[in-house]
Amino acid sequence: MPVRRRSGKRDAILKITRSTKEHPTAQWIYERLKPRFPDLSLGTVYRNMKILLEEGALASAGVVDGEERFDGMPIPHPHAVCKKCGLVIDLPESEINASLSLEIPNFIIDMRNTVFYGLCISCAETTALGR
Repeated sequence: MPVRRRSGKRDAILKITRSTKEHPTAQWIYERLKPRFPDLSLGTVYRNMKILLEEGALASAGVVDGEERFDGMPIPHPHAVCKKCGLVIDLPESEINASLSLEIPNFIIDMRNTVFYGLCISCAETTALGR
């Protein structure tokens, strides 16, 4: 992989993504950085997110409601996604049942992406109340 020059915008994108537990979209990042970088475009955010993903500095938390969500913690870990509001939360590996481990003959697994889908507590309560 080619070594890329450092970039102030890329550093800011990395910093803001790592500073939140929100699992932000490129749009979310763009809106927060635009005041600091008036010449920033959404395309620049997407290009830099792609570079950061390729370099392993960030991870993708998957696509929720048609938008890719990014994770500042690049170490593979499971997520839970609310099907109603789109909330994405990190799950500690220790809370995942060990039975999810998988051994496949003649195959070496080097990564796992586990995502659980359901309703967050807030949406579950709203749904139960008929709202």
